[in-house]
Amino acid sequence: MRFFSSPSHRFWFCTVALAVSSAVSADNFDHPELVHSQTDFGGVGLMQMPTARTAPEGEFTLGSTYNEDYIHFNTSLQLFPWLETTVRYTQVHDLLYSDDPGFSGDTKYTDKSLDAKLRLWKESFWLPELAVGVRDIGGTGLFDGEYIVGSKRAGPFDFSLGIGWGYMGNRANLKGDKNQSFDCGRDTSFSGRGGNVDIDRMFTGCTALFGGLEYQTPYAPLSLKLEYDGNDYQGDFVSTETGIPMEVNSPWNIGAVYRLGDWGAARLAYERGAAITAGISLNTNFNQVSSFWLDDKAPSYNPAAKRDDLSEEQWQTLSASLASVAGYKDNEVHFDGDTVTVIGEQRKYRNQDHAQTRAATLIANTGIDAKQYRIIDQAERQPITETVIDANTYATVATNSYVGANPDDARTRRQPQPTRGSLKAMDRKRFEAGLAPVFVQSFGGSENFYMYSLGVAGNAAARLGDHFMASSSVYVNIADTYDKFKYTVPPDGTDLKRVRTLNRQYLEDTVRVTNMQLTYLDHWGNNWYIQTYGGYLETMFAGAGGEVLYRPMDSQFAVGLDANYVKQREPGSAFGLFKNEYQPAENGNRAFRVQTGSTTGHATLYWQNPLGLFHGTLAKISAGRYLTEDVGVTVDVAKQFDSGITVGAYASKTDLSADEYGEGSFTKGFYVSIPFDLLSVKPTTSRGRLSWQPLQRDGGQKLNRKYSLYELTDDRAPWFARPATTD
Repeated sequence: MRFFSSPSHRFWFCTVALAVSSAVSADNFDHPELVHSQTDFGGVGLMQMPTARTAPEGEFTLGSTYNEDYIHFNTSLQLFPWLETTVRYTQVHDLLYSDDPGFSGDTKYTDKSLDAKLRLWKESFWLPELAVGVRDIGGTGLFDGEYIVGSKRAGPFDFSLGIGWGYMGNRANLKGDKNQSFDCGRDTSFSGRGGNVDIDRMFTGCTALFGGLEYQTPYAPLSLKLEYDGNDYQGDFVSTETGIPMEVNSPWNIGAVYRLGDWGAARLAYERGAAITAGISLNTNFNQVSSFWLDDKAPSYNPAAKRDDLSEEQWQTLSASLASVAGYKDNEVHFDGDTVTVIGEQRKYRNQDHAQTRAATLIANTGIDAKQYRIIDQAERQPITETVIDANTYATVATNSYVGANPDDARTRRQPQPTRGSLKAMDRKRFEAGLAPVFVQSFGGSENFYMYSLGVAGNAAARLGDHFMASSSVYVNIADTYDKFKYTVPPDGTDLKRVRTLNRQYLEDTVRVTNMQLTYLDHWGNNWYIQTYGGYLETMFAGAGGEVLYRPMDSQFAVGLDANYVKQREPGSAFGLFKNEYQPAENGNRAFRVQTGSTTGHATLYWQNPLGLFHGTLAKISAGRYLTEDVGVTVDVAKQFDSGITVGAYASKTDLSADEYGEGSFTKGFYVSIPFDLLSVKPTTSRGRLSWQPLQRDGGQKLNRKYSLYELTDDRAPWFARPATTD
């Protein structure tokens, strides 16, 4: 074994030795706090190897690493204090995406990976922090491996020692016969068409010790790393595919991390005694993201003289103020001599305390002699919840007449009751229209690693009473790179109906009618909500359907059922539908099938904070029939952080075999939902969503319905509009 045999190696070793020596002699109070940094692959660790350390809950890191063999692009998220997740794209410099230049051009080979680290216990006085992890779950085996690692702090030093299998254990210094194969006989094939979790091969093959230390220098931005690598790189993808062995002169890696601030860090390392690796990472914390609003000042409690009624102008002024100041848009105001009733949709504040306090103050300040104020929250004019505020009690709260006065003392939350009294004023519109920017992006494609489209969506809705609504959306493309998208026919021989993989053809239209439908919304009794709809339901499908939702108030559970009959829209035609299931071949390829009429729908269970163990999570479990007529189950789990940012993952497994489904074996994806009030200077209850699906296939695909009853009835047990708890 060669150990720092060259002059450059000795220089690096001496540098670290001098740093360690100075640290040992220094007082602990001289050292700044060590902030753990990312590995080359993403996730907290040393360089190539992980440690047991994790980031603070909610920490989100976006990073990239470059050396002569690979480029890693990764995102890492600390979902829970005990669970770290990492998504990674890796490009291989010396290999192309495919051997067909007409398909992928000079795009580099791109691998997708998913990692997870589970902390088993935290460090104590005697015991180290301990974690178990998996790298490249369900991938095609480029970097797949497993590990168990412990970490222990000693002043400015953080020591780690672990055992690795697979990619992290190929040095085989503990167990394994390298004469048998470079991976000691580990099964590196993957089941199906990739994308499955191959449990059988986990913790098999070569086994190696790895470890190292991280040292926080007296200079706060700088920390140093020394690592003993568990991988010998004989079986790396670059070597096995090109036949050119990677240069490896030492098992030791050494590196430095320079913190650019609370928002990022730069990394530089000398690895394998042969390669320089550079990286950068940018980070934020989803639990700590806060908003900055230029909002209207909250009204002060200053009631006018008592009066039995208001003038028509005063009632209308109150209605306008309830919309602009308290956020109750599309409102009506009723009065029966004792009770002022406000009916409206809250579109401004996620925190109902803000909205209700402002509304109560506005009503009280008019001087109207009422015993109580009723606020009925609606969604698309359907009653969701009701809050009753006692006028006299609210007066004592607003004036702080007793110690510990709280708005909750004056209000009661209950099922919405019928409206009483005469209509005094309203702030309602029959027609609404607006423009919104639309930005779509995708990563890891064969034609180009990054593609995007930028456009504008024009949205309009006309209300036909309190239950019917006609709505439409038109998308106008401004700029995109999807003209490079060459995917036409699935190259792996699948014969499913092309319900989603035909997306390139739909993207070719500069102007697209994405939605045009008539919707009926209503509710039954206290806990049942319904909708029916028909028209052009989304970019690719037209049809008719309906949904029923049972949602008790303040319950963690809800159950929904939707059923639809749909036909596939014809690309290049604003309103045309496919008439024939079999379509002629494209560019000399084989013919393909489309959906010319089928039923699709699902029964869905919604469960907040499942089992009481996963605070701030929402699980949705759906079972039913999908667009390409396969039948199965979708599990969607989302975690919401203190700021309201939500991160979710979903997977759909149907009765299609891996060969029938094609590459990826089953549908899976991730998404991030961001409250717009974190991005805007004005408060709003609106959200934006960014989705990422590694592979777009036809199995396990749902209809994209315009309205979701669970989202519309959110106030029954707030999830999407939960108030932020950040400072």
